[in-house]
Amino acid sequence: MRTKFKLAALALTLAGTLPALAAADVKVGFMATLSGPSAAVGQDQLDGFQLALEQLGGKLGGVPATLVVEDDHQKPDTALTGAARLIERENVDVIAGLTFAHVLMALQPKIAETDVPFIGTVAGPSPTAGKLCKPNLFITSWQSDTPAEAMGKYLQDQGVKRVSLLTPNFVGGKDKLAGFKKTYKGEVADEIYTPLNQLDFSAELTQVSSSKPDAVFMFYPGALAISFVRQYRQAGLADKYPLYSANSIEGAGVAAMGEAVFGSKVVDTWTPGIETQRSKDFVAAYEKKYNRLPSAYAAFSYDAAMLLDAAVASMKGDVSDKKAFNAAIKNAKFESLRGDFRFGNNNYPVQSYHVFEIVKGDDGKARFKTIAKDVLKDQADSYAAECAMS
Repeated sequence: MRTKFKLAALALTLAGTLPALAAADVKVGFMATLSGPSAAVGQDQLDGFQLALEQLGGKLGGVPATLVVEDDHQKPDTALTGAARLIERENVDVIAGLTFAHVLMALQPKIAETDVPFIGTVAGPSPTAGKLCKPNLFITSWQSDTPAEAMGKYLQDQGVKRVSLLTPNFVGGKDKLAGFKKTYKGEVADEIYTPLNQLDFSAELTQVSSSKPDAVFMFYPGALAISFVRQYRQAGLADKYPLYSANSIEGAGVAAMGEAVFGSKVVDTWTPGIETQRSKDFVAAYEKKYNRLPSAYAAFSYDAAMLLDAAVASMKGDVSDKKAFNAAIKNAKFESLRGDFRFGNNNYPVQSYHVFEIVKGDDGKARFKTIAKDVLKDQADSYAAECAMS
């Protein structure tokens, strides 16, 4: 799927006036996984980015913006073709989105051969934070290990002695479990890897039940998380072995999980439970526009648009010098939904992580309740020292 959005005249369109189709001053390619079992993740990315652009009047840095959307179908070859089309045919000034780690890894040669900035708002594979870091690759989410490092530390601090671990078998999932084991020093009862498209976890849950851990930590994106959480409750495990997760219980998926989600604990640098006015305003605007709860992926993409707005403004709207544009993105100052935010030497965030419990609100809907703040504070990822950039 390839779609162009003329956002420069968005305010006029909403007012009922049809804009002239003039060339935009800033052209953004947005590539994400918009089909398949994890399409909800990519849709949240796109919707968060578009909400920010709408609030900015269809402009970045005060100049009109055009958005060209590519669906990578969660396939590396499709992503490579899409990136080439965005750069060579569409002449985009920047590419944002980038949902899955294995797709971002496949794009590394393409990123290396251009100065066009790439801004990932979900994927954060460990090699790209370390030895494969690049001056034109930025991540506004996290390096994949780091949220799990925070949850591993939390369970270690809580005295949990034995944990079963489950994740899809791809680079992002492997990073998650590697991160967890960096900080959790108790016994790992199971380390289970499943296919990235698997939705039936009956065999794995039987194995967990036999292992009798003190707790379970999992990472599953999109529809996989919905299936896992439902099946975990149906198997009678939720009341026996508390469920902990990173980057899995998110957005619209929370409602789809129903009663099964209550009591689960999650870790992230942002959830709808963040109690700042800016975050509350974002959640309200997102729910009003899309009629669903925003995920962290939507928030990270919203931040990416605000980051670009600041960077383009610092260049007075002229982003033709791509090396200068990369430097402007690196140094841009903007108000992140998560609070304090800055890029480290490897263009990955330095930020804080918190633990939340999913509880039933007075309205019967799920809400995120903060139970541990700053489990990791002002945390850089574990691979930054391997990056040669200063």
